[in-house]
This record gives sequence, structure tokens and C-alpha cells, in this order.
Amino acid sequence: MNRSVFRFARYFSTKKVPTSVTVNGQTYATDSWTNVPASIVALTDRQLHLDQNHPIGILRSLIENSFKGMGYTFYNNFKPVVTTFENFDVLGFPENHPGRSKSDTYYINEKTLLRTHTSAHEHECFQKCSTPGYFISADVYRRDEIDRTHYPAFHQMEGARIWSRSELGDSLHEKLRQDIASIPKVDIIVEDPNPAFSDATNPKQSYMTDVETDLVSQHLKRTLELLVNQVFNEAKKSAKLAGSEEPYLNEPLRVRWIEAYFPWTAPSYEIEVWWKGEWLEVCGCGVVREQVLTNSGIEDTIGWAFGVGLDRIAMLLFGIPDIRLFWTLDERFSSQFTKGSITTFKPYSKYPGTTRDVSFWLPDTDKLPLHENDLMEIVRDTAGDLVESVKLVDQFVHPKTGRKSQCYRINYQSMDRSLTNDEINVYQERVRDILSSTYEIELR
Repeated sequence: MNRSVFRFARYFSTKKVPTSVTVNGQTYATDSWTNVPASIVALTDRQLHLDQNHPIGILRSLIENSFKGMGYTFYNNFKPVVTTFENFDVLGFPENHPGRSKSDTYYINEKTLLRTHTSAHEHECFQKCSTPGYFISADVYRRDEIDRTHYPAFHQMEGARIWSRSELGDSLHEKLRQDIASIPKVDIIVEDPNPAFSDATNPKQSYMTDVETDLVSQHLKRTLELLVNQVFNEAKKSAKLAGSEEPYLNEPLRVRWIEAYFPWTAPSYEIEVWWKGEWLEVCGCGVVREQVLTNSGIEDTIGWAFGVGLDRIAMLLFGIPDIRLFWTLDERFSSQFTKGSITTFKPYSKYPGTTRDVSFWLPDTDKLPLHENDLMEIVRDTAGDLVESVKLVDQFVHPKTGRKSQCYRINYQSMDRSLTNDEINVYQERVRDILSSTYEIELR
């Protein structure tokens, strides 16, 4: 058993891990890799992206409606449990990739996990999709830091479109040009100073010609410009109807393209939108690498793909200050949103927060290491959504002993009630107990 598995085995043995875990009605056997807590499993039934009156569902529908009748299939019902093959292997993740670690991923057992990205379904969609392109929207899960913009469950949308050389033959270029021309024109200002590819900074793939790369990238960029135009101009319209008179509402929408790098596309790009006085990154994208298509059994084919985080965009458009609010069951939140409309969230209360520090000496190098995500998971699993943030506020190395000390500040703050010192103290002591018993740290 490796050190990572042993570390989690020790932690979860104190919690009496059951012999099986049931997710969405399906039961799975557990093993030494199991690290998904019941609190995370409970989130898999929420499916916020399918709620037409929830900000995530509203945003999803708004995007999908822009592309209906344009050759796309919309997949919204994939279950969150996938295999390591689907989530990692088929996408070319190396065995030592940090994304595979138990510090980053929720494992049900050694071969089964909660998907960490919608790309876990890319293999299936490329094989079975009957239309030239597809969109996938789903909840995804990662062990992560704790603050107002990070949550262990969030939502992604990804899209892809392909063209078969063998089917189109000599008409491939003409088909690409026709498909580009069929994308609705949008009235936005576009800054795109770089060429479609550059051998030095954004190389193309050798299996594609210059013309193919240029045409595929044009189709991709026009597609995402349409997406951005629909979403952000709808947000502007809603803000005006609500009585806002901010200057940006009367300015033309501006976007810019910048070169990027992603393991599964080449060349790669990011699109940013000028929004409320700053450039906002919307999504990453690029021309799909040949190996990704080959791994899905698709030969002699070219195409593009993109991915966007729905939560971050929804927080911005709906004015939601804390990502935890997406998951609240409080009707004061849910009653503010309606299908098809982007409305600005009106805070209904702001309960005071209370901070507690936990300081400790880290164990010697021959002891079990403490990853920051391990600490975050202990805090989250102990106090749930009562924790607003956890931040490393101090660390130093003792000049004589060489021992390393860290101090984390935990901000306990409920979104719907005031917390008492007594209950916060109980959570804090529990966190300290688990840390010291699991990782052999020395509390200060």
C-alpha cells in the first residue's frame, strides 16, 4: 500500500467506512482507495444544471438555445460515477499526473470515481454522437481549497465538433467554409491579432494542413463568439430592465483571443470578454489533438473542442458573492430566479463570521505528508458549508531545528443563521483531533 493510500486508510478508518457506497441508486464496493464522504455523495442527487429555475440551469439553457438546429446533440444526463479509464486513461493522463492523486480526486474505489471533468464522457460522445457536434453539461467533483469561489462540486460545459476527411473527401474545405458561413453573425468587437497557429508559440499538428487548421479554428472562434454574445448581452438586457444605469451596459461587447496551451488541443486559445472594466477569461479551447480522436476509435478526422466553468460565469452574471449559495435549500435564494431570465441576486442576510486558527509543526519527512487539500477536506467534512474559507496565514522554518510550522485560519460563517461560540469550538476541536491523530503533526 503506498503512502497516499495509507494516509487515507488511516483517516477513513476513524470514520468506519462502509463496505459499499450507493450513488444515484447504484451500489459500489469500497476498498482502500475510498475517500468520498457521505456529504459529497449527497450532492450527486442535486443536478443543479437540470433545474430550469436555478442560475446554473438558466445559464445552461441560455447557451444551448443559441445552438439548437445547428448540428449539435445536448447531453445533460450523464451520471457522475465514471471509471479511471474514462476520466484519465483514454484522455492520455500519465500515471503520475497529480489529477489522479487522492489529494485531488474523490474515489469510490480503485477503479471508480466521481468525474473530475465532463471530458470523462468525451470518449462515448465521439463514438456515439449522430450529429457533427455535441455539448455536455454536468456536475463535476474535486477535492479543492475552501473559499467563496471554490466548492468540491461545480459544473462544466464542454463542446466539440468534428469533420471526417474520409466522408467529405475533396469537399472538406468547402464544407468547412459553408459551416462557418452558417453561424449567425454577431455585433461585437473582436480583437484577434495572432494567426491561427504559430510554429514558435502555438504550433499546429503535423497531421493537419495549414488550411484545415485555419478553417477549423475559424469555425471554433465564430462559435464561441456567438456563445459569449448571447450570454453577456442577455445579462446586459436583464440589468437594464432591472433599472441599472452602469456605463458598461451601453458599451459594445468586446472580446479578445489569446494564445494558450492545453494538453488535448493544438493550437489552443482562450477567449476573454471585457466586462465591468476588466478582461474576464470565459473558456479555453482549441483544435482537438489527433491522439484524443484516435483513442476514441475515430480516424482521419479533424475538429475542435472547448470547456467552460458554468459556476464562475453564473456568479458573475447573477451577482452571487459566495459559491455555497448555489447549493443552499433556502427559498430566499431559489425564489429570486426564473427560467430564461438573468436577474441580480439580492442578499437576504449577512451573518457575522468567526475565525479560529489551527497551528502546528509539520511531521518529519519520513512521516506521512499533509497535503493542503487533505486539511481542506477534514475541515469541510467536519463543518460542511458552515465554513466560508480556509487560508494559510503563516508559515516559517525554525532557525535551529529546521522544523516547519504552518498556521491556517478558518472562517466559520453560516449563510442562514448565527453560529454560537460553543458549536464553533466543537468543530474546531474535532478538526484539531483529526489532524493530530491522522498526520502525526504537533499542535501548537
